Amino acid sequence: MAGLNEDGQWIVLMGFLISIAILALMLIVSQATLVGQTTAEGVIEFPKHEIRDLRSEVIRSVHLQTTDAILEDMRLLSLKRNHAIVSVDWRPEPNMTHPMTRVMIRYNNGVTVYEETLLV
Repeated sequence: MAGLNEDGQWIVLMGFLISIAILALMLIVSQATLVGQTTAEGVIEFPKHEIRDLRSEVIRSVHLQTTDAILEDMRLLSLKRNHAIVSVDWRPEPNMTHPMTRVMIRYNNGVTVYEETLLV
């Protein structure tokens, strides 16, 4: 017995290394898919149409000077339909050359919290 043939050991060792590399790549790909799904779900759950509608109605009611009744109706509708708490505060800004109203809109549906301050 002059020497042992080690070619078979190298083949087995390379098989283990390749299988470990494939396992690591599989874990990376599965994590990337999970992150993409979570991001997509977050985008889908964002209530952009409800917030746009609320914002446009608040601006319209401030322009029409009918804020009290309309804002109370919007608050009740948001609570009933969207299960969201809406708070709208406004106050005139007297220091400006043109009379404007500072409006603060807060929207919270348990998942999304949105706040905006604007001058109308």
